[in-house]
Amino acid sequence: MTDRIARRPHGRGARRTYGADDVHSFAWPPVLEALGLGPDDRLLDVGCGGGVFMRHARALTGCRVTGVDHSRDMVRLAGADAVRGSAEQLPFADGSFTAVSSLVAFFFFPDPVRALTEMRRVLEPEHGRIAIFTTAPEAKGTEAAPYPLASRGHFYTDDELAQLAREAALSRSRVERPDPWAQLLVAQP
Repeated sequence: MTDRIARRPHGRGARRTYGADDVHSFAWPPVLEALGLGPDDRLLDVGCGGGVFMRHARALTGCRVTGVDHSRDMVRLAGADAVRGSAEQLPFADGSFTAVSSLVAFFFFPDPVRALTEMRRVLEPEHGRIAIFTTAPEAKGTEAAPYPLASRGHFYTDDELAQLAREAALSRSRVERPDPWAQLLVAQP
């Protein structure tokens, strides 16, 4: 049940969870700080869920925001600024965005290098930036990543996460630890 809801959220319960005003709010401050968004920015939120972070980022920074999610229910919940699609094949032209975020979704991407390569592709090459908030391996089996969910996602050490960024040709990247159970990959093309 946890796996099905987290990987392909749908139904009333998923809409209530992923549409809550504070869903994943613990990730908002470090992602927003890393991206340094302003009114001239165009943000893509990959794995946008119900669009709560999109709305928060727009209200706080004045940036334009688009979301992408693989779940029809989540795209409907996120509203007109979201589209259905895959992180590994983003439905946008090269250089469409100045920033890309992904909050608590990277864990589920089946091909993380392909997803990062796509994020790099849709970024402006000169000034684009990426911030990905994901679950650290230390959280496996805890309330942050309980079983069976923990057996379905992908945990990466800090070094592995940095290596994925290098494989995706993100030359300027670093991994931060906002808290012991979380990782923040910050990168630029």
